[in-house]
Amino acid sequence: ESETVLGYFVNVERIPNSCSHPPNHISLKDREILVNISMAYHRVNISAYNEAGESPQAIYLVPEFSVTDLPGQIHVKSQGSNAVITWTPEYNPKCFVVDWGTGKEDMQMKIITTATRNFTLDNLQPYKLYKIMVHASDVCQCENFITHEKTFGMAHFYSVEGVPRTGPTNVTILNITKHSALVRWTKIAAEDSLGFLQGYRISYIDSSRKKSPAVTLNSSITSYHLTGLKEQTTYRVQISGFTGAGEGPPTLSQLFSTPKYGTV
Repeated sequence: ESETVLGYFVNVERIPNSCSHPPNHISLKDREILVNISMAYHRVNISAYNEAGESPQAIYLVPEFSVTDLPGQIHVKSQGSNAVITWTPEYNPKCFVVDWGTGKEDMQMKIITTATRNFTLDNLQPYKLYKIMVHASDVCQCENFITHEKTFGMAHFYSVEGVPRTGPTNVTILNITKHSALVRWTKIAAEDSLGFLQGYRISYIDSSRKKSPAVTLNSSITSYHLTGLKEQTTYRVQISGFTGAGEGPPTLSQLFSTPKYGTV
């Protein structure tokens, strides 16, 4: 019961923490705590205690910071399964702590001296989106960095880009008139892009097999108004996505027919 709680134990654990030190252990009476942390992933374990002992821990993963890449600080040059990371710090700390990986579950960590200011990653998987964070720290020994490090750069990259494995989903044709129709779709998911999605291509052909010029759109667009259509004609529409590596497979054909009468 809450009336019998004497206090709380809070463990703030950095992910990853290759130093294998125990998490930062905090004991407090209040149910609120302010912790200054870097943009590295962190796990918070909270338990209550009273005269009888300690409760099971509640585990909380700190959400990712909604910060875009910081340009001009981290540069990634991909070389097949390797990538060379360079950076220009705004200040000269004792060392840098570099985190990289495809998500919380497989992040790796390395301590780099300031004399280096570059780092080579190897054994990278193709078609996987990697996140790299560089933190400055005033301690360089293997210990808990929570109170020492400050993030100054972050970037996303692919070691090798591929073409999207699939086209967009939920393709629908709406607002069909004699000479126009609205095409709408759901964007290609990040895990299916296999590279940085640059845009979409819409191709459409009528029942007489006359193909109209393909329409190229940027990746932020998820609808397009087809115009100049012929009345009382059946059309087939397909959409594909493309990255820097090329164009992926198109969607299945979506059929629609323009009416003979009605509004333009």
